[in-house]
Amino acid sequence: MTQNEVPKKTPGRGIYLLPNLLTTAGLFAGFYAVVASMKGQFEPAAIAIFIAMIMDGLDGRVARMTGTQSDFGAEYDSMADIVSFGIAPALVTYNWALADQGKLGWLAAFVFVAGGALRLARFNTQIGIADKKYFQGLAIPSAAAILAGMVWLGVDLSVDGKVYGFWISIVTILLGLAMVSNLRYYSFKEVNWRGKVPFIAVLVIVLVFVLIAYQPPVVLFTVFGGYALSGPIMTLWQKRNLMLRRQKRVKSVDVEESVAESSNGVEEEETKPS
Repeated sequence: MTQNEVPKKTPGRGIYLLPNLLTTAGLFAGFYAVVASMKGQFEPAAIAIFIAMIMDGLDGRVARMTGTQSDFGAEYDSMADIVSFGIAPALVTYNWALADQGKLGWLAAFVFVAGGALRLARFNTQIGIADKKYFQGLAIPSAAAILAGMVWLGVDLSVDGKVYGFWISIVTILLGLAMVSNLRYYSFKEVNWRGKVPFIAVLVIVLVFVLIAYQPPVVLFTVFGGYALSGPIMTLWQKRNLMLRRQKRVKSVDVEESVAESSNGVEEEETKPS
């Protein structure tokens, strides 16, 4: 190397600790959920999936706040998500309700896992392209929350999931299909969390936390179930509005054509010799 040459900087081989530590905590929670469900401990299993959701929400935000974002972190997060929000809720639900359904039970669980994997792959390939205001398809953490909330609520109400195994299989399949659908879901990414809000908004947030603390399975299952239903409702509403706008355009064109024809008829009458 000559004196004028500048030595090339080699990229660091380490990884950022804090965000990846949170991702690992979420992965651990998802793995624990599977182990707990194998022992018949379904309530701790469901709670572990919600803990994984909290870790998943924190790791990305911590990485952005501390400037420790990396390609490794993004890939690791996706791998952890497929375990915590794909495999874990599917197996917890299978052990709680679907095991006696034979092929339908394990196929329903597989459809959920496959839908989650495809949803993550599509999301990763559309970063920077898709509309940030909306998700295309139900997000995998939301789908996982519905299954975990359903199991937790069933245990809280002393419901034997295997009695309703067929219907729970249908719900599991529908959630898997919702993740790979073109249904639009509001992403909440445009909400300005740092801006000022009315005082009533703070009271509503406090009320939500109180309700979650009072009846967590009921509130969580209701909230995420309602969010899952918002996709079809929003899509149908937007299609209805689009159809109405098209009908208005067609009517306006018809009116313009009729006016033009009537004006041409008047001109022809005026040009006729008396």
